[in-house]
Amino acid sequence: MHDNSNRSFAIRIDSDDIGKRLDTFITTTFPKISRSRASRFIRNGDITVSGTIKKPGYRVNGGDFVSGCIHELSSFQFKPEPIDIQIVFEDALFLVINKKPGIVVHPSPGHDHGTIANGLAFLRPEIKDVGVDPTRPGIVHRLDKDTSGIMIIAKTDSAYNYLVSQFKERQITKTYLGIVHGIPDRKNGQIILKIGRHASHRKKMTVTDHGNARYAETHWKIKKTYDRLSLLEFDIKTGRTHQIRVHCAAVRHPIVGDQTYGFKKPYKLFEDVPILKKIIRSVPRQMLHAWQLRLRHPESGEILKFEAPLPGDITSFLKNLNAG
Repeated sequence: MHDNSNRSFAIRIDSDDIGKRLDTFITTTFPKISRSRASRFIRNGDITVSGTIKKPGYRVNGGDFVSGCIHELSSFQFKPEPIDIQIVFEDALFLVINKKPGIVVHPSPGHDHGTIANGLAFLRPEIKDVGVDPTRPGIVHRLDKDTSGIMIIAKTDSAYNYLVSQFKERQITKTYLGIVHGIPDRKNGQIILKIGRHASHRKKMTVTDHGNARYAETHWKIKKTYDRLSLLEFDIKTGRTHQIRVHCAAVRHPIVGDQTYGFKKPYKLFEDVPILKKIIRSVPRQMLHAWQLRLRHPESGEILKFEAPLPGDITSFLKNLNAG
């Protein structure tokens, strides 16, 4: 069993392994699996502890059940790749980029190349060992594949630790712009609903009070309204996976173009306005953009604010709405 790298497993922790890091336990149990790969499996939820997703550094306890599936990834090898990445700001400690929609941030099952991480390794090879996972050089937070906008990348270990701590303590302000279905009944508000992994769809999140659900807080305000659509500004106080998309769907104002959490056939809401129906059907992705990021510089203490203007597909969509 220990040398097979493509099978499901369930192991009860015994006294010999108590206190080991979860990623270390996996690499000693499956010698063919590297620590970085074990970390990827754990972070992606392919390996869980008693059914709960833990971090790679989790210390296993007696009685824990470690279970999951080790995928065959022997052909995977993380390599630098020349990828077009727009740099908004850079100094000795970090760089800020404007992520295009349609690109994955770091390798995961099914996306082992062509990611932001591959591009960073090519563009700035000196950051290849920054952070805890060599397939995520300098990456301290993520954006979904089809979400565009501002991201910050650490260039040194000290900057990485600082930024991770700042995100954890909610000292970094992230503001998004998104187009949602419907028009809220007030100008602003907040959504406070716990988010956890979906019980039957591992790649989906959901609003729930059960299992691994974690506190999530999203503030919003209306920027502009259209015919049955609204442009909202979001200020997220927590950084849960798919947070804005899940919260918007939960209050029946899903993000336009969201194929995971949105309405199944949104164009049917516009049967009476053919031009709007056509516009909605042509949406290529979720209309969500990481607009601004605000933080205190690790060394100078200066408050810095970065902004990525709305990308072409969203501005074209809004222009078409105005014309329609």
